[in-house]
Amino acid sequence: MELNQLKPGAGSRKRRTRVGRGAGSGLGKTCGRGQKGQGSRKSGNVRPGFEGGQMPLQMRLPKFGFRSRIGLETGEVRLGELAKVQGDVVDVGSLKAAGILSSTFTRARIMLSGTIDRAVTVKGIKVTRGARTAIEAAGGRIED
Repeated sequence: MELNQLKPGAGSRKRRTRVGRGAGSGLGKTCGRGQKGQGSRKSGNVRPGFEGGQMPLQMRLPKFGFRSRIGLETGEVRLGELAKVQGDVVDVGSLKAAGILSSTFTRARIMLSGTIDRAVTVKGIKVTRGARTAIEAAGGRIED
């Protein structure tokens, strides 16, 4: 095969429609735009969603929902998973080292799910109210 033998695939290069080339072409005179109105003018296009001045559907419908950016980078840790952490100090680094937190998370929050049977010191991690009482009942403490 030579460079002069290369051709595009069949149907990949569609020919441009030439409008305004006589009545016999089917697209002469008004070029398929109809007689009058905004769509027949040279700059008579409207943006997507425009409903002729009527309040558009996406503005009429109620808006809801919110996705916190902090929530996207905060991992949830169960209280029972703290047993996997080596040492007495629990922070984000030790949670990542123990394989509890993914590397994409930069923050963590300890939830009350499961039990803890040893005293640990929690540093720089948010703790729910129930998990706080469980950690303190096991002899641990929380440092912010």
